[in-house]
Formats: sequence, C-alpha cells, structure tokens
Amino acid sequence: MRLPARPADRRGGCHNAHPMSSPESVPVAILCGGRGTRLRGDGPELPKPLVEIGGQPILAHVVRLYARQGFRRFLLLAGYRADDIGAFADATDWGRDVTVECVDTGLDTPTGGRVHRVAERLAGGTSCVTYADGLADLDLRRLLDFHHDHGGAATVTVVRPDLPFGVAKLDGDVVTGFVEKPRSADWVNGGFLCLEPSALAGIGPDDVLEQGPMERWSASGSLRAFRHEGFWECMDTYKDAMQLNDLWERGRAPWTTERAGVA
Repeated sequence: MRLPARPADRRGGCHNAHPMSSPESVPVAILCGGRGTRLRGDGPELPKPLVEIGGQPILAHVVRLYARQGFRRFLLLAGYRADDIGAFADATDWGRDVTVECVDTGLDTPTGGRVHRVAERLAGGTSCVTYADGLADLDLRRLLDFHHDHGGAATVTVVRPDLPFGVAKLDGDVVTGFVEKPRSADWVNGGFLCLEPSALAGIGPDDVLEQGPMERWSASGSLRAFRHEGFWECMDTYKDAMQLNDLWERGRAPWTTERAGVA
C-alpha cells in the first residue's frame, strides 16, 4: 500500500512508554529508498529492498527479524519504485497482528529526510530505524533495553565487519605474513537505531541521517553505541547478495533464528 506522509494514527499503539517500552509498542521505520544499481548483475533492475535472498526479498528478512522478536508495526520509507514495494507489502502475509505500511517519501529524498517525513508517526515514544539491506543475528530486545537504560536520545548499533581483502603484516618494511580478510579493528554504523522524540525532532527534511543528525547527536553526547559482536552483513554489492544467498542455501543464515543473537 503506497501512502503519502500523514499525521500519526492515534489508534495505532505508538504510546509514550519510555523507559519501559516493549517491542509491541515500538514502531519500526525501514529505509527502502535504494535503487540497487550495484546489485544488478545480469538480473532485472529491482529496487534494492526487493532483491531476493533465498527466494524472498531482503526486505522480508529484515521485517521478520524484528517481527520474530515482538515488533508489530512497520513503516517502509520508500522512494525508487515505491509502488512495487507497496504491492509486495500488500501481497505478503506478515503474520498475526503485524502491520506493514509503505510510505512514498520521495524519489531522491536523503535518508534523514525520509525519517523526517514520518516523524509525526514515530514521535509518541521510542522508535526504531534501520536499513532494508542489513541483516544480523541481533537481539533486538537487548538493544531496546540498552537504549532505555542509558537514557540518551539515540542509540546506534555498531559492528566490526570482516574486511573485503587480505592484510599484510609488517615489521618495518619487511612483510612477515598475511591475514586473509580479518575483522576490522574499528566499529562502523550497522544500522538498527533506537530514537527518542527529541532525536527525531532534530532531523531535517534535507538531512542525510548518517551525517548531520548523527554528528549533532554525537557532539551533544546524546548518541550511544550498542556493540554487536555477532553476525552482520550489508548487501551493498552483487557479490554481497551472492554470499547471503549462499548462507541461506547452506542452511547457515544466522539472522533467521527464533531469537537472533541469543545462544
């Protein structure tokens, strides 16, 4: 269902339950504006959220990652081929009490601007924001608890991805060995954000979420990092899509467990 941005539906259960919000009361906004130009390979020109992993769009995997852990209300912030994303959402059985709404937030709107266009629907309490191309074996309830415990305006999940190339080990200018695709020593933005209304209020219509808003939150000390050491993968290229499909086909898709991230 393709809908324009509109004020919050007061019947929808988006209540100010901070700091005791349960997943059922927390809406999830999923950024779905990507064109997927680096994912085409020899396949059709699909919007990135509809590129398939294991025979179903990666968007479905992201929604179900949240839904398995108790989240019930989803807003798809679409842009490129929003009608196709909306048609997919309408045709899919998401399960009991789960609602998935597609909102056309504009063809070339930046990520922050997409969130800005639905801010009134998210502003009743804690909300979650994530990307339609990232999968993880993440315990989302623990993320939500962490967010509420620290009391800040925003939380971003950070990860240390495997580097896409080997690394040379040096002693001065002597090469002592190589490490094949090691894990990054640095933490990067893995998506899976939790936001309070005060954070939403600082996102402007032309903002790139990863730049202005996050930079402002970090400068004010209101952004905290939830460290995730487990599986995380971003489907950014055709090769990434093939690797995720390979995990699925081998029955080794960590994001599909009943409660991802919990042993």
